Parts: sequence; structure tokens; C-alpha cells
Amino acid sequence: MSNHFTKFSDATESIRIVPHLPLKERHAVIPFFLPFAGCPHRCLFCDQDKQTGRNAKVDTLSFSESLAKLFFNISARKRKEDTASGNEPADLGFYGGTFTLLPVERQMACLRLAAACKARGLVNRVRCSTRPDALDPAHLERLGQAGLDRVEVGVQSFADGSLAASRRGYTGEQALIGCEAVKAAGLELGIQLLPGMPGSTPESFLADVATSLALGPACLRFYPCLVIRDTPLAELWRQGRYAPWETDCAVQTLGRGLAAAWRAGIPVIRLSLAPEPALDAAVLAGPRHPALGAIIQGEALFTTLAEHIRSVGRAPDVVMLPKRCQGFFFGHQGTLRPRWKSLGVDPARVIWTAEKGTLVWNCSNSGNEGG
Repeated sequence: MSNHFTKFSDATESIRIVPHLPLKERHAVIPFFLPFAGCPHRCLFCDQDKQTGRNAKVDTLSFSESLAKLFFNISARKRKEDTASGNEPADLGFYGGTFTLLPVERQMACLRLAAACKARGLVNRVRCSTRPDALDPAHLERLGQAGLDRVEVGVQSFADGSLAASRRGYTGEQALIGCEAVKAAGLELGIQLLPGMPGSTPESFLADVATSLALGPACLRFYPCLVIRDTPLAELWRQGRYAPWETDCAVQTLGRGLAAAWRAGIPVIRLSLAPEPALDAAVLAGPRHPALGAIIQGEALFTTLAEHIRSVGRAPDVVMLPKRCQGFFFGHQGTLRPRWKSLGVDPARVIWTAEKGTLVWNCSNSGNEGG
């Protein structure tokens, strides 16, 4: 590979695409799900039991017993990791409900367990998920002092129309204030968006991405809206009052959003809801595909390279990409092959390399000195 690159090195202009393309978070996350816990009401689209694989009606463990089981499982996981590879500890995430609206004693019980895990080197950092209108600044400071590191805010959208149509119960301005309160408390901010929610358009979602990136979050999550059985949204769908995005629309739009996040150096750590048998069986409509995340990443990569190629006016002589792009470079079942060909990108001139993406043009042929 190095020799292949060297033959162009004497007269080339090398243009870095984005640092660490595509971005990944350093640590895995151990999730502890609290379906609907602390939620002030049920949103149109939400069914946490199916999304998390936990059913509160059949869960026989008490809260304290669940925490004790969590500690045991984390300890066992860390022993297995140490034996297998010596990887760094995972993060611990309290997800699935509105953590900051739980009874305070339950919040602190979670964080005491997390602190014990940290002290033993069992976990690295602690996260929670919550709503943007449940972020009291003084309470956030207390949570930070108790060991919380990151707050992932289920903003869904900053557009008032989308929020009202989905009955979220807050405005875009309140969402901004909540996000800013997280950062002011010295906590890392994560933002979750829901493209395709009622009232959402591709344009409004991309505006939400731009607003999110301007806040400087530690991470983003994109969860394309699905119609799930037994939710209020399912009834609207049956009545013809709501239509989810088609898969192609979701791929193209989220691909553009992901490319924007790459440019900003912000990792997008989810591109769809995680596989879950109960959820998959309950999806009535919407962009659901087992390879959706990879398809979106391929679209984002194509979008990113196409922008740079258009700026130069010709295809590069060499494309150097991180090895982790190999899995989605050609698209699902090779769907990107003809599109790469239309850009003039020859797969034989792609070098799979370390962690940074680079396009290389032969300046003596291109006549373009600045790229």
C-alpha cells in the first residue's frame, strides 16, 4: 500500500477530508434500562418496553434487586474482558426513561452503584438519558458531584411545529436552554434526534443537526421514527394522519446529517434503534432495515467525497480511507458501485489505511493548485 501511494507523492496535492473519518466513541456502553421511569407522560411514538426488551409488567425484581444484579453483571463482564483482551472498562448508561425526574433517592442509588463500579475500575464513565425540560441547573450540579459524567438529552427536534405535533410538551427554546444547562453544569452533552417524527421534514431535521452541532455536544444519536404497535402514533398512521419517511428518504437525509457531524468532528453513536426481537415484531411502518446504519454511513461517505470532488472539479488519483469504511464503501449489496463510478472514483485506487481520510490529486495533471 505504501508503494502504491509513493508513486504519486512527488507531485500531488493531499486534502484531508475530516479528522478520524468515520468517528467512533472510545468506550462501549453497558445500558441499564428504566422503561418509562420518571416520564411525565407517554409520547406519541414511544414504547420503551419493546424498544428496550424489558417489560415492567413481568419484571419481578425490585429496584434494589435490579441494581444488585447490575453490579454482579458488570463485575462478571469486566473479569471476562480482562481475561480476553484487557480492554478499557465500558461506560454505564441509565437509559429508557427520564432519569432526572426519577425520585431523587433512586437517582442517587444509581449513582452510588456507579461510583462503586468506578472505584473498582469496573466502569469508566456514567451517562443518563432525560428530557430537555427536566434539567434543573442546581440538580444537574448535584448529579455531577455524585459522579454523573454525561447527560443525553432526548431533544427529538428543536422545531416547535414538530414538537407540538408529537405532543412533546416543550418548545425548541426550552430544548436549547436544557442543553445549555447541561454544559453549564460541567457535564458532557449528548443529543438525541428523531428524524421523521410527526411534523418533521428532511429540511427541518438537517436544521436540527446544525443546531445540535452548534451546541458542541460530545455525541449525537439519530433514531428514525418508526410506527410501533400499540402506540398513539400507530392509531394516527392507521387513520392516514401520519406517514413515516420511506427508507430511501431516511438514508439520504441521515447520510447528509452524518456527513455534517463528521465535518464538525462530532461522533454519531447510533443511526437507528438497536435490534430487539420484541421491537422488530411490533414495527408496523417506517425505515427499519437490518443494515440501516451501514447504509447511512455509506451515503455519508459518498456525500463527503462528492463534495470535495466537486470543489476540485475532477476525481482524485488516490482515495485513502480508514479501514473501518470498508464495510460500507460499496453500499448494501453493492448499491454504491455505480455512483462511485459516476464520480470517477476507481475502487482499485482506494487505499485502506489508518485513521484519517485523504483525497490525493496529481497537481501536474489537474491544473488546480489549491484544491
